[in-house]
Amino acid sequence: MPEQNFHMPLLGDMFPEMKVQTTQGVKNIPQDFKGHYFVLFSHPADFTPVCTTEFVAFQKRIKEFEDLNCKLIGLSVDQVFSHIKWIEWIKEKLDIEITFPVIAANDTIANKIGLLHPGKGTNTVRAVFICDPEGKVRAMIYYPQEIGRNIDEVVRALKALKTHDENKVALPAGWPNNELIGNKVIIPPPTDIDTAKKSCECENYDWWFKYKNL
Repeated sequence: MPEQNFHMPLLGDMFPEMKVQTTQGVKNIPQDFKGHYFVLFSHPADFTPVCTTEFVAFQKRIKEFEDLNCKLIGLSVDQVFSHIKWIEWIKEKLDIEITFPVIAANDTIANKIGLLHPGKGTNTVRAVFICDPEGKVRAMIYYPQEIGRNIDEVVRALKALKTHDENKVALPAGWPNNELIGNKVIIPPPTDIDTAKKSCECENYDWWFKYKNL
């Protein structure tokens, strides 16, 4: 069996540079999205039921992404004409116009970011990369082919990352609906004795668990 060139970016890495053909022309990633967060998500194949539901769900939340200064980009190893016909089908049959670009990847591009699982044939896995305005990978979510994604969680993760970046705080489980502190945010624990002794105008469970409203 030939060696698989299977790569996966790590959190904090720059998203690999690639020149790609999309339904909206040639794009250079991440350069063309500099200054914006972007969510690049892959799907196994065009004209498949689960992927169709995901595309509709992403499109229905497009304004939420735009309000967060975020661009969407789809991807699979289907050819661009297949993407175009599938998008036309979604518009005609479901009355949903897909407005974000969809990458027509080849195996080299897909392997460059770890989208072809060696045990799953030639279809791309369901991956989500959330990248910041500098092009760094900040979050990754992988799903099996059999399970559609929860797009609201992608939006939530993006909001949380943006809130962290702007306020240098941490976010609790399920934020903004956490069981302990609701929509409040966590002040990162002190890293030295002097900082630990300093008081702040915030609530706390202990010196290492402080939280506040934004």
